[in-house]
Amino acid sequence: MNTGDDRPAPPLRGDERETLRAFLEFHRATLAMKCAGLTDEELRAQSSPPSTLSLLGLVRHMAEVERNWFRRVINQEVDLPLVWSDKGDFQEAYDASKSTREEAFTAWEAEVEHSRRIEREAASLDVTGYFGRWEQDVSLRLVMVHLLHEYARHNGHADFLREGIDGVVGA
Repeated sequence: MNTGDDRPAPPLRGDERETLRAFLEFHRATLAMKCAGLTDEELRAQSSPPSTLSLLGLVRHMAEVERNWFRRVINQEVDLPLVWSDKGDFQEAYDASKSTREEAFTAWEAEVEHSRRIEREAASLDVTGYFGRWEQDVSLRLVMVHLLHEYARHNGHADFLREGIDGVVGA
């Protein structure tokens, strides 16, 4: 598979873990690509009212998602607070009205690195962690598929946001 840009190409015949890992990296790179070349003000530009969604809000949200699923669930860092909310409100990450590219991307990139380390150190995709909201153990496999779902959905939002800022469209 050739992506035609700098994003990593998922393998055409990789094993399960390699394929999940590669598609997750592809989607992480896609979010970064959608934000490339924009100013802080452009990254804070909100979608159509009443929504306050912005590219920077998506980056902040995905930092929380990475942190929650890999560190809090799989790595069992249960007392780890959210990055942008003292009240445990995941929605606060979307409010990027006072955020900067540096702040949001530094947090997101740090969480991605933690996630990569946790995934690589896990013995298998069958490693489990407890997810309190469901009151169930979940596998690393489920976490990686869930993250793929989150990135794919939010990268779709990022497509529309970026097009509304400067007309740039594409994968």
